[in-house]
Amino acid sequence: MPQGKNKPVYKRILLKLTGESLQGKRGYGIDLATTRAIARELKEVKELGTDIACVIGGGNVFRGLQAAKDGMERVTADYIGMLATVMNSLALQDALERESVYTRVQTSISIDKLAEPYIRRRAIRHLEKGRIVIFAAGTGNPYFSTDTAAALRAIEVCADVILKATKVDGIYSSDPKSNPKAKRFSHVKYMEVLNKRLKVMDTTAISLCMDNQLPIVVFDLTKPGNIKRVVLGENIGTRVS
Repeated sequence: MPQGKNKPVYKRILLKLTGESLQGKRGYGIDLATTRAIARELKEVKELGTDIACVIGGGNVFRGLQAAKDGMERVTADYIGMLATVMNSLALQDALERESVYTRVQTSISIDKLAEPYIRRRAIRHLEKGRIVIFAAGTGNPYFSTDTAAALRAIEVCADVILKATKVDGIYSSDPKSNPKAKRFSHVKYMEVLNKRLKVMDTTAISLCMDNQLPIVVFDLTKPGNIKRVVLGENIGTRVS
């Protein structure tokens, strides 16, 4: 429950962004204005005193799973997808630092000219010092999604919650775009997500969160200010716990 008008209910969050969240209305790649807008929202949350870690997908640049379906060798496709997440992470870092927010990018694959390697203790120390940490390159392994990477990193850095940013205002019983009668849930249990195959995160990610009792809040990123609203405890989106 909210503890005050401007007091966050979460001390440490992991924000999971899709790669598409950076593309804006372009439909591909990285839209700098959109990325800058997300950075400004994160700055507002940071000013509340909340520690912020981020994981970004790479779908706006390259979709490894789709490439594999189209005939590319799966491991190669997944590694290219990891590199796409590094590109997005660097773009968000640049936008944040233009807003005077100290930021570090850590990658699960070695790219020492661009970012730090992922080291758990170092990541936690960055968060303690007030820096936003962006985890890039997924888990560093093929066959694992950035959703799974988000769950894993959130658990490792002792985040209070995963904030899953989407284009819709929560979890529905079916696709609300094709079914106007689709029901939006305010709260669902982990097992409901798994049993009903609700499209939230992949099953590995959900299982990790369930095993470690890490809640997930699914919310609409396209509405300005929603990240801050979730952190302040407003009842928006869908909570998985």
